[in-house]
Amino acid sequence: YLPSTRAGFIWDDDLHVTANLITQQDGLWRSWFSTHQPNYWPVTWSAFWIEWKLFGMNPAGYHVVNILLHALNAVLAWRVLAHLAVPGAWAAALVFALHPVNVETAAWITQLKTLLSTALYFGALLCYFRDEEQPKRSWYVAAAGLFAAGLLAKPSIVMLPMVLLLCAWWRRGRITRDDLLRTLPFFALSLAMSLTEIWFQNNRSMSGVVIRTDGFFSRLASAGWVVWFYLGKALFPVNLNFVYPRWEIDAADPLSYVPGLALVGLATAAWRWRRSWGRPVLFALAYFTVTLFPVLGFFNIFYMRYSFVADHWQYVA
Repeated sequence: YLPSTRAGFIWDDDLHVTANLITQQDGLWRSWFSTHQPNYWPVTWSAFWIEWKLFGMNPAGYHVVNILLHALNAVLAWRVLAHLAVPGAWAAALVFALHPVNVETAAWITQLKTLLSTALYFGALLCYFRDEEQPKRSWYVAAAGLFAAGLLAKPSIVMLPMVLLLCAWWRRGRITRDDLLRTLPFFALSLAMSLTEIWFQNNRSMSGVVIRTDGFFSRLASAGWVVWFYLGKALFPVNLNFVYPRWEIDAADPLSYVPGLALVGLATAAWRWRRSWGRPVLFALAYFTVTLFPVLGFFNIFYMRYSFVADHWQYVA
């Protein structure tokens, strides 16, 4: 990632940093306590404000911070996988650190928001696991606090409560009533931030802009395509692109639903043989799909006017 330190500001970097509200005298205050920003990500705006004070118009400093955050996320991913007793956790974290599909996130200044929210997400998972292993209210409160901070950095981690339940199933083979009760505050935080993000997207980021005109069934079919697209790039990271061509889905064509049906079929087979090979496959596939849910196309996102997929959208997945 060292070559990125010689790169400059590109595309949305002006929107997020160089021409953002944070460069103004009361910008940080307004980022927290007004609706003037395009998204309500006050933790990210605060981080950019600190960077602006430190580096100004010198992009190298911003890139160094991104590289360090990505390195930290790789270490945290290792610790999370180790807590889940996943064999070869260190090797998986190394793949995550060096995987080509993560270049867009690590090397694009704008994606500090994704790197920062992911670090807080991993921190929340580790604190939650620690509370399960050695029950202590402070660990649970720390997990909720880190999750809240992560949501305020970028709500791409909004599916963490579902991930907690999935991890409970992976570790103990079942989801208990206690698991559901323990995750309720996390679900409440997710709901609150989801509603906030939808409002900002509709009234700030996308105000007056037509993003998509397709209906529900077209989006349902497209969701299956999206998951397989990301799986393909994760397993075979070739022909990576900053902006992928935006495909068109014909909701009236039965073939459009084949990718989604194939995904359901794979999950069903994994569940059927969950006592053997199916368990790790189901766990990995469920995690991958659940964390991608916010960007499967059921909700409009400004970037979707250009493409339905982006490398940085699968960083957490």
